[in-house]
Amino acid sequence: MVHQFHPGILREYDIRGTCGKTLEPEDAYALGRSFATRVVRAGRSKVAVGFDGRISSPILEEALVAGLCASGADVLRIGLGPTPMLYYAVASLPQVQDGIQITGSHNPPDQNGFKMVFHGGPFFGPDILDLGRLASRGDWAQGDGTAEPINIMDAYVDRLLAGLEGIAPDAVERLGMAWDTGNGAAGPIVERLVAGLPGRHVLLHTPVDGTFPSHHPDPSVDANLADLRRAVALGRLDFGLAFDGDGDRLGVVDGEGRALAGDQLLMLFAEDVLKRQAGATVIADIKTSGALFERVRALGGTALMWKTGHSHIKSKMKETGALLGGEVTGHVFLADDYYGFDDALYAAVRLIAAVVRLGRPVSALLDALPAMVTTPELRFPVAEADKFAVINAVRARLESAGADMVAIDGVRVTTPDGWWLLRASNTEAMLTARAESDSAQGLARLLDALDAQLAASGIRR
Repeated sequence: MVHQFHPGILREYDIRGTCGKTLEPEDAYALGRSFATRVVRAGRSKVAVGFDGRISSPILEEALVAGLCASGADVLRIGLGPTPMLYYAVASLPQVQDGIQITGSHNPPDQNGFKMVFHGGPFFGPDILDLGRLASRGDWAQGDGTAEPINIMDAYVDRLLAGLEGIAPDAVERLGMAWDTGNGAAGPIVERLVAGLPGRHVLLHTPVDGTFPSHHPDPSVDANLADLRRAVALGRLDFGLAFDGDGDRLGVVDGEGRALAGDQLLMLFAEDVLKRQAGATVIADIKTSGALFERVRALGGTALMWKTGHSHIKSKMKETGALLGGEVTGHVFLADDYYGFDDALYAAVRLIAAVVRLGRPVSALLDALPAMVTTPELRFPVAEADKFAVINAVRARLESAGADMVAIDGVRVTTPDGWWLLRASNTEAMLTARAESDSAQGLARLLDALDAQLAASGIRR
């Protein structure tokens, strides 16, 4: 038996497609066969499997588990929950180092996919392509694995609550906060979590519904924060917390309804971590504000810029021993007293702890950050076959001109006005760009420089 995946679903960081078009239960079965083959040939057998609240997820889970078992894996089915609960299962269960979460993350309801952990670390890039090669050759291990349900939710919630160790309950009791899970997979966890927390809590859209009737579960889109802002204002709460569909990205609004960008949120965490872990390394992706790197250094930490993508950040944190990482998209990675994977629920608990330890509300912490003039992420289509060639041509011209440039993931150019970034999307036929300055005039000059490079490659923004 052989299987061909649709060429568009094997992505850089995960496997993702549109159900009924590019993604079918047969793909889930084949993925299970290929992944279990990798696990078994590495001398292991146990695989944890979880799924999010999308309508297609239970069907895909059944097929995935069947495929895993057919290649000899013993499956621990943790059931419905956020992606970080799957990561926690792999990190905490005895003899488990591998896992798969079925999730469409923050994508439209008709999409779904798979995020994987292999040998305790992220599984991405060439490894994902290798799953396709195994399937196309039918090069699968044969076996008769087992499958059993396991309840890990209570242990996971207890571990989340441990993020408040050392924090006086009466200090949390004075805080008020809203939680919006957007009908995503984090809802049941938040309900249990809040039951164990002091303070005033307002819960929004916690029932799981894969059609996302309240709003789309993507906290990086400002319009999706409207209900959260309203709840914070009506309840006169200190801040609000928003989660994406699978609970690995966090959005925050302060008591005045202002949304914190992902890099601003990371600056708050950096201050808290570095006060307790002097000199720690903090990693942020190449899209991140220059103010973050300056802030980390000012606090006595080591700031490291790295490639965009949650898998890249997790891998670099393991390599360097960094205690904190983050992306502008709202992924937060805490490894000072946690596992180093992106867990928005744990980050939410740690934000509560940080507010108490730092002795200031989120609004005051935000006011203390430098005001920068930043573009949103600019996206424009370029043929898949051309996108990396464009980046290479831009890089070559900049090198010839002696530009101050970081080229680990596209090109990020620093000038007296600030910086601009141009990179190729790893998942779409797109180029993306961003720029930041301390003035509108400086930002305009940065965009002019970006446009000149694009024009030299025959592209208009």
